[in-house]
Amino acid sequence: MLEINTSKVSRWDQHGREHVVRVLRKGAQRTVRCDTCGWRKGAQFLPWLKAQEHLAEAHQATVDPTEGAEAGNP
Repeated sequence: MLEINTSKVSRWDQHGREHVVRVLRKGAQRTVRCDTCGWRKGAQFLPWLKAQEHLAEAHQATVDPTEGAEAGNP
């Protein structure tokens, strides 16, 4: 039976838009795919890091929605 697992990396840009890159796993293969622009890349090692790099470089999306709201706190 074929099993496919998917996870995602979300970041927001400076305009408050969410950008999502999904990491698809099929066996030992991993593919990173951007929902915003359709970019794809095979990534056997550190696929989540490649997803974060793409979001930062292509979409200037660097705000992690899972982190606390530390900006603005002195």
